[in-house]
Amino acid sequence: MKKLILWILFISIGKIIYAQPKFDNVLYGAAYYHEYMPSERLDKDIQMMKECGLNVVRVGESAWGLFEPQEGVFDFKWMDRIVDKMYAAGIKVILGTPTYSIPAWMAEKHPEVLAVYQRGGKAHYGIRQNMDITNPTYLFYSERIIRRLLEHYASHPGIIGYQVDNETLARGINNQDFFVGFRRYIKRKFNNSLDSLNHAWGLNYWGMNIHTWEEFYARDGVTNPSYKLEWERYGRKKVADFLNWQVDIVNEYRRKDQFVTHCFMPFFHEMDQTESMRQMQYPAINIYHDVQDKQDGHFIAYGGDFMRTVSKGNYLITETNAQGRGWDAKAQYPPYDRQLRQNVYSHLASGANMVEYWHWSTLHYGQEMYWRGVLGHDLVPNRIYKEFATVAGELKKIGQKLVNLRKKNEVAILFSHDSYYGLQFMPYTNRENYPVEMIHQILFNMNIETDIVPCDNEDCDFSEYKLLIIPPLYVASESLLNKISTFVEQGGKVIMMYKSGYCNEFDAARTEIAPGPLRKVCGFYYQEYSTIGAMKLKENPWGIESNAASEFMEFIIPETAQPLAYVEHSFFQKWPVVTKNNYGKGSLVYIATYPSWELLDKIIWQETEQAGLRHKEDYKFPIIVRQGINDQGKRIRYIFNYSASSQPIKYNYSKNGIDLLSKKTVKKDELITIEPWDLLIIEEN
Repeated sequence: MKKLILWILFISIGKIIYAQPKFDNVLYGAAYYHEYMPSERLDKDIQMMKECGLNVVRVGESAWGLFEPQEGVFDFKWMDRIVDKMYAAGIKVILGTPTYSIPAWMAEKHPEVLAVYQRGGKAHYGIRQNMDITNPTYLFYSERIIRRLLEHYASHPGIIGYQVDNETLARGINNQDFFVGFRRYIKRKFNNSLDSLNHAWGLNYWGMNIHTWEEFYARDGVTNPSYKLEWERYGRKKVADFLNWQVDIVNEYRRKDQFVTHCFMPFFHEMDQTESMRQMQYPAINIYHDVQDKQDGHFIAYGGDFMRTVSKGNYLITETNAQGRGWDAKAQYPPYDRQLRQNVYSHLASGANMVEYWHWSTLHYGQEMYWRGVLGHDLVPNRIYKEFATVAGELKKIGQKLVNLRKKNEVAILFSHDSYYGLQFMPYTNRENYPVEMIHQILFNMNIETDIVPCDNEDCDFSEYKLLIIPPLYVASESLLNKISTFVEQGGKVIMMYKSGYCNEFDAARTEIAPGPLRKVCGFYYQEYSTIGAMKLKENPWGIESNAASEFMEFIIPETAQPLAYVEHSFFQKWPVVTKNNYGKGSLVYIATYPSWELLDKIIWQETEQAGLRHKEDYKFPIIVRQGINDQGKRIRYIFNYSASSQPIKYNYSKNGIDLLSKKTVKKDELITIEPWDLLIIEEN
């Protein structure tokens, strides 16, 4: 990694934000757990790592029971040997704080640290992530092991960064101290006013109004949507608080050339990523995805488009699948030839600066003994190891042209944690309630690169995009809805889905006619809605032969909006299910029903073409194009073939370039064949 070329500390609303250092090449490696292996394997593993071109390992995040085998007794010698030998071999190390798996002595001596769940459920020892992350005893011991670890390793030249905890989530914590903290949080939020709380949450319903804070009841029996929504917000806040607390400790010790990360899971609704990542130079994500005939690159792009947007820069892949995966052997799907290689470049094309597998060698025991690494149980070179070596060799030659990729997209999907949960509490269908992945995949298949922007925070900014696509924005403040209206008025384009604007920020239905503050920008109102069966479109404006609408429908009454489609039904045909309203300099398309994949695809296709965001000659899946600007200021264009058959294409771009993999010149309108599960990486002249 280069010396830190820029280190800026600035204060923004009382928060410290750190600039992201740049890498001089792609990091390519695996998690490494020598503690699970025979002691004589270390030298052999390092030799094999060097031979295949691995340049980074992640260690230590599961090893609290080895670092502190007895309370207050610390042992780092075993890890010293690993880190020293990795450094001598030129392999970089990311060291994890081991707080996600507590040692047995803690569970035996302090059972109060174990999690309590709703309705009497209780965690037991024998699995990881079984603790209450807000418990004072757990936090005391966590701080001690983190400080001892950093005191010992911060000056080691082989360590390039630190991972705080591992895949942190609230995980249904319902301990008494967690509840007490929640009650304090609510008191602060409502300025200690029970009248305000009772009014905002509608606690008069069923006579559940609260007259003293001691009466504030626990989560177990709660049915009130406002309470449940705030409980989820609090859980996300405590995860962010926990991670930032760890980062604060690490920052006391780490060198300026070392970064801090955390491996987030791609379940975006469960965390406040914006707040959790704010002190991390390189937040990371663990993406496990389909392979073999289901390999399509989408889930890699989906995770990357969220991480890159929230981190406002590049990110790391700390875990992804090398071979088959699972907590048993029932679903073992190793990648086909060239798929491992294709997936590495898929991550880089979304803005990743590191790709690490979980893990180097497959475990011989334990719950994850069939979650296979680069090496199998036999620990000898195999097909995957050889493909790893091929990729590492390519990255050594061209990685400096791929690292630190910068992307600027014109389309964004707004992501609302609150709406996701609001629709979980009050679902309108047994199908997917919050279809953000569906929207993203349609855009991905059209080769429209996209950012995924969390929108619940008041400071969210989407003003620079040309098009917003908004899944059901069921829970939203008036200020957010006004911000969307202003975006359209000033020239932006929006595709918005049903149930948007229906509830306020407390998950309570608005008292004004739907869609509330969105009425002018949408150009309609409605007072009724209905559950419906699957229906075709009347007069079939987009040529859709199958059923296009289902599940739910709002009875839209246009004011200034233009109806675009109706359903074919004797009663429901009176109300349009798709409308478009010109408002100020922009426009808003509204979908008042659960659309079929084909209907949503047609609407997005039409609107992106009219907005100049897509052209008729653009490729479609299985040819996928991802692009960005590299450190040398040149455009890098990845062209993937996510299919088992060769795909002939015409190179549609105006500038000639060089395929970095084959070193061949590529010219405009040239006919090229991309082999199955292969790609081109074009550097434009």
